[in-house]
Amino acid sequence: MVLSAWLPLLAVIAWRDITTRTIPDTASLALAVLGFTYNLVLYPYGIAFSVIAAMALFGVLLFLFARGALGGGDVKLMAALALGMSALEIWHFVVATAMAGGVLALLYLLLSRLLPAPSAHPAASNILGRLARVEVWRIRRRGPLPYGVAIAAGCVTILLQRALA
Repeated sequence: MVLSAWLPLLAVIAWRDITTRTIPDTASLALAVLGFTYNLVLYPYGIAFSVIAAMALFGVLLFLFARGALGGGDVKLMAALALGMSALEIWHFVVATAMAGGVLALLYLLLSRLLPAPSAHPAASNILGRLARVEVWRIRRRGPLPYGVAIAAGCVTILLQRALA
């Protein structure tokens, strides 16, 4: 149930973050409502711990946002997803997201050294070609990472753990 509702939203978030480096607030809000409802229905006695843990996570991430380490959309998304997790799952989510973010950062560093400079003349005729050119430009300039991809990957690991348990 949760997998079928969360996965499409996570895919949209990852795609939007790659293409525009923004995370839609409506998607974060939808995930927060779905997660809170899930916890309320299945684990009503643990909902207070989940809310407290999500608020603590939000506070830590807000500090990182203030220091320029994360974007505001990333902070909202992680806190929204945490509302649908137990306190232990939130810890696993943070660790999985950090690991996915590390892999993403290493990939972008590697690509920044391997990719040729984008050519100015040939214009791509389709959306994927244009996206690839823009992404190559971002990578070569060492622009911000689409951390929403790492957050989505971290959440998917939690959802897969639930499905396999």
